[in-house]
Amino acid sequence: MEQSPYHGTAPPLRSSAPTWLLVVIFGLILVIGFFIAIFFLAYSNEMGVKVVRMEGTLVTGDVSGDGFSASEEVGRQLRDAANDPMVEAIVLRVNSPGGTPAAAQEIIRDLEYAKSKKPVIVSMGDMATSAAYYVSAHSDKIYADPDTFTAGIGVMWTFPDISRWMNNEGYNVSIIKSGTKKDMGTTSRPITNEERTYAQGIVNASFEHFITDVLGQRQIARSDIEDGRVIRGADAVKLNIVDEIGNLNDAIDGAKALAGREPVR
Repeated sequence: MEQSPYHGTAPPLRSSAPTWLLVVIFGLILVIGFFIAIFFLAYSNEMGVKVVRMEGTLVTGDVSGDGFSASEEVGRQLRDAANDPMVEAIVLRVNSPGGTPAAAQEIIRDLEYAKSKKPVIVSMGDMATSAAYYVSAHSDKIYADPDTFTAGIGVMWTFPDISRWMNNEGYNVSIIKSGTKKDMGTTSRPITNEERTYAQGIVNASFEHFITDVLGQRQIARSDIEDGRVIRGADAVKLNIVDEIGNLNDAIDGAKALAGREPVR
């Protein structure tokens, strides 16, 4: 009789993976799940709103600091926030007396790009006047403190003249120029009547573009802002220059609400 090579007690079946390995895998799943939960809680409370700061005098350029806010840097932050899938809304924190019209116009282009993708809310600090309000008017909603200085709609071109002091000190300047207005604005002489008329035309055209744009963004009576005065935040609400009284946290909550998410208290 031929004997089968398989005889005796069959060996127990072995698991494809040791028990300790299964425990480790299960533990890793729990740890990963814990961190995912923490991440989403943090995202829900903090990461949904990006705060971009625009502080100091507005100028064109790429580097902010020393009391200046550069248009390219502010614009880049607005665009980065707009393109970030983890950002649901943007708060632009404004504390600026204004600046050049060109700087405001550059920032507005980037703000409009951001606004096409998600809500953009402005939170005003000490002041948001002139060109800073120009930018703010393009946002979806504006918050200000009761004593924030805002509005100040207008354009100004200053021509210093120290020619009298120079004459008293015996200091003379000779200018060789290619055109009659090439040295317009030099401090060594007062501007002529012809130059004054020319400068006024530039200021008027810039102001008209400025105020027309602002009135196109918000329902404000032209007579309430065309004199260029600064207006308190509490009064600005009554004139529809500002939407609500509130600080940065209120603006963040408002941004969350516009993004369709309940603010976390």
